[in-house]
Amino acid sequence: MRISTVRRALSALIVPLLLLQPVPATSASSSKALDEAMSQGGLKKVSVKGIELAYAKPGASLANYKRVRIDPVEVSFDKSWDPTRTGSNIKVSAAERQKILDGMAKLVQEEFARELQANKGYAVTEESGDDVLRVKINIANLYVSAPSGSSMGRSRTYVVSAGAMTLVAELADSKNGDVLARLVDRREARSTGRVSLSDSVSNQGEARSIAASWAHILRKALDKAHGI
Repeated sequence: MRISTVRRALSALIVPLLLLQPVPATSASSSKALDEAMSQGGLKKVSVKGIELAYAKPGASLANYKRVRIDPVEVSFDKSWDPTRTGSNIKVSAAERQKILDGMAKLVQEEFARELQANKGYAVTEESGDDVLRVKINIANLYVSAPSGSSMGRSRTYVVSAGAMTLVAELADSKNGDVLARLVDRREARSTGRVSLSDSVSNQGEARSIAASWAHILRKALDKAHGI
């Protein structure tokens, strides 16, 4: 897990500017800063099946939440991503880069909404309320390589490395803002190590599967809290 990048993603959610100062990912100070960021508000490190790193508020429960508010998903590329087509000097344009980010954000948001609402589960709302859980999602370390061959027409196909796809999420009470949990998890594709996404990011491939698996973990946690 690239700690420095995860810390940047956390900063977009809850971390003060102090933690934005760059430090080597392997340093003890970086690990300590990550722990401090994750534990803000009195959260303690816990074990959650399927999640690499999780912190939760002692005694917190999801039992009161019947609806979920999902904030717009934020996505950022891996810092080592070089948007140059293999074998050429053609760079992916700023508009194309933004289209990939927007597409991935939409894909993740869709999968969380789909999983949470399945089988008359938990309504997704834009409101705040006593029974509304607020979910903030940041996807970090997204790695995209442009195609090596020529594009057909105006369509391009991008290959997204799921190995550089990291979830940074926060669960909070939508009414009073109390943070209940923070999660960080890095996923890889199950087979080729890559995720193929079309220019419209509508492909039903590994990226969608990974997002769905994260959403499923949240759904299971809500179900368990409700005794389902």
